[in-house]
Amino acid sequence: MAADTTAAENLRTALYDTHVALGARMVPFGGWDMPVQYEGVIAEVAAVRNAAGLFDVSHMGRLHIGGPNAAALLDILLTGSASGLRVGRARYCFICNERGGVIDDTIFYRLSEDEFLLIPNAGNRPAVSLWFDRQLAQHFDGRGVHITDRTMLTGLIAVQGPKAVEIVDRLCEDFTPGARRASNPGRTPAPSQLRPFTWGRGHIDGRRVFIGRTGYTGEDGFELAVGSTDVVAIWNKLTDAGAVPCGLGARDVLRLEAGLPLHGHELSDTITPIEAGFGRFVRRDGGYNGADVLDHQRVYGTERRLIGLTLPGRSAPRAGYDVLADGEVVGTVASGSYSPTLEQCIAMAFVDAAHAEPDTVLTVDIRGRRAEATTADPPFYQRPG
Repeated sequence: MAADTTAAENLRTALYDTHVALGARMVPFGGWDMPVQYEGVIAEVAAVRNAAGLFDVSHMGRLHIGGPNAAALLDILLTGSASGLRVGRARYCFICNERGGVIDDTIFYRLSEDEFLLIPNAGNRPAVSLWFDRQLAQHFDGRGVHITDRTMLTGLIAVQGPKAVEIVDRLCEDFTPGARRASNPGRTPAPSQLRPFTWGRGHIDGRRVFIGRTGYTGEDGFELAVGSTDVVAIWNKLTDAGAVPCGLGARDVLRLEAGLPLHGHELSDTITPIEAGFGRFVRRDGGYNGADVLDHQRVYGTERRLIGLTLPGRSAPRAGYDVLADGEVVGTVASGSYSPTLEQCIAMAFVDAAHAEPDTVLTVDIRGRRAEATTADPPFYQRPG
């Protein structure tokens, strides 16, 4: 994962000292000092795929958006419907500019009829906040919506893997699902009863926890939002229960195996969701920024497309490497890595549409060496069941 080395002073999460004490290698990323690895990327990927991994994702933003015009504003800003989202549920979608480029990708939760929680990426949080303020002023004269940034007042922890649900169930008390109706009426509510992209609240070690059944690894699990003064205690409870601390290096490999995008690589303000192959997260009723451009691309296609690539061996293609067909450059790698789960190299790349069909043989220029690659549709990995 590429590190951000431009910031003079990076922010630190409430878990910074805990990471250092655990021997994590810290790197600047998105304006924060974050752990890139503890024991090692391969071991941490294995922990998530086979048991349970624990990630500090407090660098992600927490924007609370409320008021009588909140849903209407979000319907203009997001490619996923806010007004159509029921209380207790969450949705993944994009924040696009007028050209259809992605300012950020996000998950947002409907907390009540007039309140939402939106999770922007770390480095994009200031740009998202400014964009929201501009749009609020333009469409609603600054009225009817209040936007509160609670990033520094809270922490965010992700627990991911086949044993993650068991661990959180065992630790969580007084659980209440956010939806009006629990998924399994008649049973004592528990986090395991949450369906994907729903949320609830409970307590771990007597501390209040917001629990969303979401994640960024391709595995089952939860993301837990807690008060900043409670993060260390809850992190320790989770590690004592068997969750293995993991860094951004493993997180990047896991999301790539699962075919999930990273802003600045598969997404940017000059790359649209349609080009990146994520049109399923773009609603068709229009009314949001960039809708006309995205509708046109959906109907008429795009000149470039995001594809998957598989390569033998361990010499991985990296972002920016050329993709060639018959010796001619036809695209560029967006992300690439060795996949310890699949024991081969994988990548996502933007290529000319004519070369985007699955099972097409291309080559990648890896530091002057031409490596044969085969196109494939992501995801590269899907969890059993």
